[in-house]
Amino acid sequence: MNRKSRDDQIIRNMLVRVGESEHISQRTLAKELGIALGMTNAYLKRCVRKGLIKISEIPPNRYAYYLTPQGFTEKTRLTAEFLSDSLIFFRRSRGQYQEIYEYCVNSGWKNLVLVGASELTEIAILAAREHDVQIKGVIAKNEENTSCYGLPVIQSITISNMPDALIITELNKPQAEYDDLIKILSANRVFAPQILNIDRWPQNQK
Repeated sequence: MNRKSRDDQIIRNMLVRVGESEHISQRTLAKELGIALGMTNAYLKRCVRKGLIKISEIPPNRYAYYLTPQGFTEKTRLTAEFLSDSLIFFRRSRGQYQEIYEYCVNSGWKNLVLVGASELTEIAILAAREHDVQIKGVIAKNEENTSCYGLPVIQSITISNMPDALIITELNKPQAEYDDLIKILSANRVFAPQILNIDRWPQNQK
């Protein structure tokens, strides 16, 4: 995600939250937006300068935040843009996972394991339903639950549970995940959608 997309996402979420509750505190906003308190304050000030949010002081020493008419319009615009981008992302990633599954089926590889718990995991599972493959589980190292999107969580791959192929669904550090996976399974059996922009040659082999 580039800087503008990140800014738009934070501002959209901020406008949505302020629209839901005018008495929300900056500390609560920061927690819900997943950003530092100082950054939350900076974004609030930006929204005030742009005329999107109005601040009123209420006793004792508290503030209320209101969306202006311009703020409502901007929230609607950013939400529509977000939904459009999300739909494009869904269609692209689903199509790319379908291509991976088609290749696996043609290669005779039907027992597959997904690597990473993210939004891509659910998309990959949906795409798999249209192909003659079996998703045996999800490798999610930091996942405390025993299941992920209805599939068993696998902590590690060993000789006894080695799949035919590994499919990357990790969004956080996909390149690092790929570099680790090709140490335990041949690179031609480790797949990732193009949207992850993975370099299929690890740095130490260039």
